[in-house]
Amino acid sequence: MSAADPSAAPVAAAVADPDGPDAVRLTWNTWPRSKVEASRCVVPLAATISPARVPDPSAASPPPLPYPPLRCKPPCSALLNPFARVDFAAKIWICPLCFSRNHFPPHYAAISESNVPAELFPQCSTVEYIVGGAGVPGVGSAPAPPPPVFLFVIDTCVIEEELEYVKMAMRKAVALLPEHALVGLVTFGTQVHLHELGFSDLSKIYVFRGTKEISKDQILDQLGLAGAGRPGFPKMPQQPGGPQVNGMHSLSTAGVNRFLLPVSECECALSTLLDELQPDQWPVEAGNRAIRCTGVALSVAAGLLGACMPGTGARIIALLGGPCTEGPGMIVSKELSEPVRSHKDLDKDAAPHFQKAIKFYDGLAKQLVSQGHVLDVFASALDQVGLAEMKVAIERTGGLVVLSESFGHSVFKDSFKRIFEGGEQSLGLSFNGTIEINCSKDIKVQGIIGPCTSLEKKGAVCADTVVGQGNTAAWKMCGLDRNTSLTVFFDVSPSERSSQPGHQNPHLYIQFVTSYQHPEGQMRIRVTTICRKWVDGSTNTEELVEGFDQETAAVVLARYISLKMEMEEEFDATRWLDRSLIRLCSRFGDYRKDDPSSFSLHSNFSLFPQFMFNLRRSQFVQVFNNSPDETAYFRMLLNRESITNSVAMIQPSLISFSFDSPPSPVFLDVASIAADRILLLDAYFSVVIFHGMTIAQWRNMGYQNQPEHEQFAQLLQAPHEDAQMIIKGRFPVPRLVVCDQHGSQARFLLAKLNPSATYNSAHDVAPGSDIIFTDDVSFQVFCEHLQRLAVQS
Repeated sequence: MSAADPSAAPVAAAVADPDGPDAVRLTWNTWPRSKVEASRCVVPLAATISPARVPDPSAASPPPLPYPPLRCKPPCSALLNPFARVDFAAKIWICPLCFSRNHFPPHYAAISESNVPAELFPQCSTVEYIVGGAGVPGVGSAPAPPPPVFLFVIDTCVIEEELEYVKMAMRKAVALLPEHALVGLVTFGTQVHLHELGFSDLSKIYVFRGTKEISKDQILDQLGLAGAGRPGFPKMPQQPGGPQVNGMHSLSTAGVNRFLLPVSECECALSTLLDELQPDQWPVEAGNRAIRCTGVALSVAAGLLGACMPGTGARIIALLGGPCTEGPGMIVSKELSEPVRSHKDLDKDAAPHFQKAIKFYDGLAKQLVSQGHVLDVFASALDQVGLAEMKVAIERTGGLVVLSESFGHSVFKDSFKRIFEGGEQSLGLSFNGTIEINCSKDIKVQGIIGPCTSLEKKGAVCADTVVGQGNTAAWKMCGLDRNTSLTVFFDVSPSERSSQPGHQNPHLYIQFVTSYQHPEGQMRIRVTTICRKWVDGSTNTEELVEGFDQETAAVVLARYISLKMEMEEEFDATRWLDRSLIRLCSRFGDYRKDDPSSFSLHSNFSLFPQFMFNLRRSQFVQVFNNSPDETAYFRMLLNRESITNSVAMIQPSLISFSFDSPPSPVFLDVASIAADRILLLDAYFSVVIFHGMTIAQWRNMGYQNQPEHEQFAQLLQAPHEDAQMIIKGRFPVPRLVVCDQHGSQARFLLAKLNPSATYNSAHDVAPGSDIIFTDDVSFQVFCEHLQRLAVQS
């Protein structure tokens, strides 16, 4: 019998790459055995996984395997993995999750201790299989997958200048798209215009009224595509030898080809259309907003895709320049005297259109998920456009979202370009994903927070309590990319049998099975199996402490409270976080009862109070300074980004550049400001370069242009180079703010710093440093209170 040593792998790998070779991180790497012990851990048992992350080239991951995976017998259905015990003589493998014995099929007859298939290599805890690839026993070479579809939905209720920026961005995007990709165009203002690209003699447009909701069947009827829709949208069976055009099925091609064409065939027509595109001609009365029917435009786009492409990867890419003021999805009336809803309005139920719009987008989300299509939104406006209402449709379909002030802003232009780029800059956009989770017997899944939808497939792994998208053992991800991250919440519920001595297995296993359409087109199955240790939490606190991951824990709590703030009306996030932190410190801290000065924390917990302090002050908890759209935007990104990126959103990093020392990280504190320093702040959504007073004066005098001050020129340049490195690797592209001490934009830095010096303590401040005008407590005061409360008997 042989099996991989389960506990050795994770430790060595974790050093190089924070997410490890499996792209999985857990809040606790050792798990308590009972429900009571798990609740005493305060931080939930949770894992974050990036199911489509590209493996690190240095990692020894095998190439995708060209044969189908082996599954354990039902109801377990887990896939063969390195932790399975194998009897080579009898050609049997024992599943580590359910202990069932399975026979290897005949084509595995040649396996032996010296000839092992890749999925059993100890280092291959993550493997990918190509589904229906050539060379699979009993399977011919797979039919070519249908080409991806990009349907652009453009808002024309914008000023001439903004529309010019949109046209420029669209031309670049079309030039970057692969030749075979299919493209369609919808423009909308007061009415919706669907452009028939296949009719090249003159421009032919289908017009839809923007005032009332139209069903999918009505849309198809009007487009003459009613024959193509199928109830329930099963993936279309491939007709062997059946006539095909563009990978479409002949049944629907007659209609499809009019609206969705390969880039190679419609580049000319598109470029002519863009040249002729005008701002919406409908007159706007004085004191009124433009009449904009965003909801109907998105319905038309979803309806068209539903008719043409069952089972194909498709994205609706919406470019919005303002709020919807008419028809379904309306968020504000036409009169400018009615302001767009604020957080205060939502709290008081004083937002008349909010619930109705949410209901509309919820229906749109269900339609898109059943079709397997994605909604991406690029909102560029000074006012809100309704992201808070659209959040449900964007998040459930795994769409991308970018919020900026103008279509001319680098945040929009560079982010929009990134979607279509290939090579190293590519986002690795994948389609039609599903993820299933298999666990050891005593583990249940409460649910997932992140860009996915429950498939409502009940199973033995479903827990009684639900967090996020729960009550299921499988989830749908219409769109995912190499950065997409999901947070899975677990529950420990030991059965009678497993709690008897003699039946205890020291290891627990969790398996994530993701199938998705790879950017190259073929379907793949990615299997990640992780192994961790059970511990008896009541007696063995040290082992729990050793396995705590404070960064993951901080991000999981941030995602959890963001969800609770949305779902529960009276939820007080600050109090909840404070109580949780006090419980955690009194459970795992080292102290003498009632003696705050004796309090200390293990190094695995040492940064956690700081994360919580910054989370309490972050835009995720303090929403009063943001619009509902901004809050929805921040939360969508928090829920889908990697742990490293999410930590930067909660607790930004600060680097100091000066003549005396090389660039080095400094405390996120107002005391880090000095007149002769340049600071670089990475707060994820914005990157700030902040010049101290003296540096700004020297720069304004032009010293950097004099040959004898070359070193000063280099000092000024260094933070810009670092900022470009950060910006290059990130989506959405962050906003770059370059400011000086005491300048108006310095607020972008000051708002993030610990207020250790305020207007009350101004007499102690070092010359050249700064103070913050706030009544917020500083981190020092926060820690003193925490210690006092944690040690109370």
